[in-house]
Amino acid sequence: MKKNSWLKEFEVENENINDSYNKDVTNDYDIFKDKDLLDKFRNTIIQELIDNQIPDEKLLTQYINEEIDRITEGYDLSNVERNHIFNLIENEINGYGPITELLEDKNVTEIMVNGPNEIYIEVDGQLLRDNSVSFINDDHIIRTIQRIVQPLGRTIDSSNPMVDSHLPDGSRINAIIPPLSVKGPVMTIRKFKESISNIESLIGNGTMTPYMARFMDACVEAKLNIVVCGGTGSGKTTLLNVLSNFINPDERIITIEDAVELKLKQSHVISLETRNVNYEREGEVTIRDLVRNSLRMRPDRIIVGEVRGKEAFDMLQAMNTGHDGSLTTLHANSAEDALNRLETMILMGGIDIPLKAVREYIEKALDIVINIERLSDGRRKVTSISEVVGFDGDNILLKEIFAFRQKGLTDKGEVNGEFILYNYIPQVYKKMKSRGVTSVDDIFMAIEKELNKKDKKKKD
Repeated sequence: MKKNSWLKEFEVENENINDSYNKDVTNDYDIFKDKDLLDKFRNTIIQELIDNQIPDEKLLTQYINEEIDRITEGYDLSNVERNHIFNLIENEINGYGPITELLEDKNVTEIMVNGPNEIYIEVDGQLLRDNSVSFINDDHIIRTIQRIVQPLGRTIDSSNPMVDSHLPDGSRINAIIPPLSVKGPVMTIRKFKESISNIESLIGNGTMTPYMARFMDACVEAKLNIVVCGGTGSGKTTLLNVLSNFINPDERIITIEDAVELKLKQSHVISLETRNVNYEREGEVTIRDLVRNSLRMRPDRIIVGEVRGKEAFDMLQAMNTGHDGSLTTLHANSAEDALNRLETMILMGGIDIPLKAVREYIEKALDIVINIERLSDGRRKVTSISEVVGFDGDNILLKEIFAFRQKGLTDKGEVNGEFILYNYIPQVYKKMKSRGVTSVDDIFMAIEKELNKKDKKKKD
């Protein structure tokens, strides 16, 4: 049989993914001009691996190489072409299939698989369609999901068509398959970023100012109860993780999450995770169950990954009964919305309490509400740090201490704005002082002097 050059045989116009994304990425189209033929080879080899057991006397690499030789017979492949096929198959066996390299790429912060040939990624806050990888079919996506979640004690099939879990590095995976997903299996992975694991990295990328960072540090040290709010993908969990690093290493910390994402550096940490129902529709353990149980575990701090339901009342109860310094997150667009959502969650829990009593309960429990947003240019900003200052009989009162004010967009489409520190001495500053926290004295003493000067001028 006459051997043909792979690249000469298939002359198809080269297609690349968005030029703004890592240009060093090896794209299927760069190496194989006919992606259909590449998929045919890959499909055949992978199906052989599924249908046939690898002989015991053969090494895995030997078996893969023999399969590649057999399937590609008749084509004169270069070393680069052959290695690319080998990597695809090896990733299928030892990694997470086609998305293995995306998971390893530090520039990619989120991976969204909408279909076999419809994969989107987030890079620097921007959403891009990635044509460099693809799945064979829907079954291939489901096999990949199962491969990811089975070692984590989770299952996904027609009777359990939805799963929410995490990878060993803390990256979060959510998957939903038919019959719940009409289009086909859909997988979303939000990667854990090692580079954003401390407050310095958040200051460096412009998420907050050094003053804001020092204030948050003082709030945690003074054991104030803090809620971090924001929209999906705004960075709530990342900020919560950073705030938790300020906790004294001598304290006993209990974390409660649906899927473990928090990476605390302290040694005395107990991590609790919810459990879904089993095949008998039994055995479910909710956030609320774990919050209640944690109160019997002698915690110094309770950190709830996200409050989204009936557990809101139990969390506030913990804050109101001596468990100061509790931290949690919830979905909301502003500090005011966060308090409204807490009210709604408590009332939906079926607890027979008047609305006024609910609001008083929230006002007594919370000290600080931090709002973080993902702006139009993809960057994250802490847009507000507010304190709960009281209750006027109908509404909970909030007072902003720090804020970010957007002025517009630059020529490059980046958000233009500034951070603000208000000329105001927060009530929580007194709590900090009473608990021996003096790290923000220079910030508020300067404001106090300025306010005193203004008062003196008015009197004169």
